[in-house]
Amino acid sequence: MAPSKSLLLVLLLVILSVTSPPAEAQLGGLLGLIRVSGTVFCTANGNMGVNGTSTPVFANAQVQLQCGATKQVVSSTTTDFNGVFSILLDPVTSLLSSLLSDCKLVVATPLSTCNASLPVGGILQSPLQFLGKTLQGLLSVLNVAPGGFSFLPLLG
Repeated sequence: MAPSKSLLLVLLLVILSVTSPPAEAQLGGLLGLIRVSGTVFCTANGNMGVNGTSTPVFANAQVQLQCGATKQVVSSTTTDFNGVFSILLDPVTSLLSSLLSDCKLVVATPLSTCNASLPVGGILQSPLQFLGKTLQGLLSVLNVAPGGFSFLPLLG
């Protein structure tokens, strides 16, 4: 009798994750993740150049997800050789609404690391924006990206 109760519980969880839009909108569903990803470019503002110009990427840059007034580092990763980063978060501990309003991405590696002519004293930071949800099998992924980096000089 115990195996049938376990199977029923798993089936119920799967059905709830597929049929509960309010929970998915807030938490990503029962079987879900929040993915914060993007590309950091080796420019004075960390963004891609205009008019389709070729823009170098910022490889091996440390990207931090900082939240709250104390700028607590919630997660950290390093960009790959294409300047791409990806951070996966558990939606149970990271609500999408507070992530978008209270958190930002910070590139902690100095810009001068990728190009000596760029500023030494400062950081790139970006607010977050929600791009939408994708389904990967039974997994619901809420996609979040940088809203646009800007350079902030360090004072003092």
